[in-house]
Amino acid sequence: MYRYTLKTALISLALIFTFMMAGTASAANEKHISFKMVVSKGASTCLPKARAKVLIVSHDTAEDMFIVATGLPPKTDFDFFVIQVPNAPFGLSWYQGDVQSDADGDAIQHFRGRFNIETFIVAPGVAPAPLVFNDPPFPDAAQNPATNPIQTYHLGLWFNSPKDAQKAGCPNTVTPFNGEHNAGIQVLNTSNFSDDQGPLRQLKP
Repeated sequence: MYRYTLKTALISLALIFTFMMAGTASAANEKHISFKMVVSKGASTCLPKARAKVLIVSHDTAEDMFIVATGLPPKTDFDFFVIQVPNAPFGLSWYQGDVQSDADGDAIQHFRGRFNIETFIVAPGVAPAPLVFNDPPFPDAAQNPATNPIQTYHLGLWFNSPKDAQKAGCPNTVTPFNGEHNAGIQVLNTSNFSDDQGPLRQLKP
């Protein structure tokens, strides 16, 4: 049942993407944008066919983001982030949720939030932070750094586990990009856009 549901959703979203791409999706007054994610440098040799398409539709008060990925290892968990820049050091990053591939290495996910030109992170001052996940090499910080608003317009997808990355023939480097800060390497990103022109910047609802 899961396989049938996913394939049906993929077909439906493919039709939506075709329709959207035929329009002027990047115009400033549009309520939607669509774009591609590309394989990251670290995963380009082990997952050369990994890619994704993203559709974002604005409803004024929030956006719906749909991701359709292919070329992934089958039955594998991934973590999805909104990030400041697409490649290392990534800058400020926001954990959106999980993505799971099916037996064919395809995946689809939907997130709802703010994904437009106003997407940002801000810390007006320093405040204490909970210490929950404290295992090395990426333990929780005890406080945040103060910062003016920083716009975050890029997207990235990481292996949830270094073991899964190694199983797929990729490096088993440990990164902080999952809920417990022990994820694998980045698989997909939006480096097809320049650092200061991430795709979320295109949507101006």
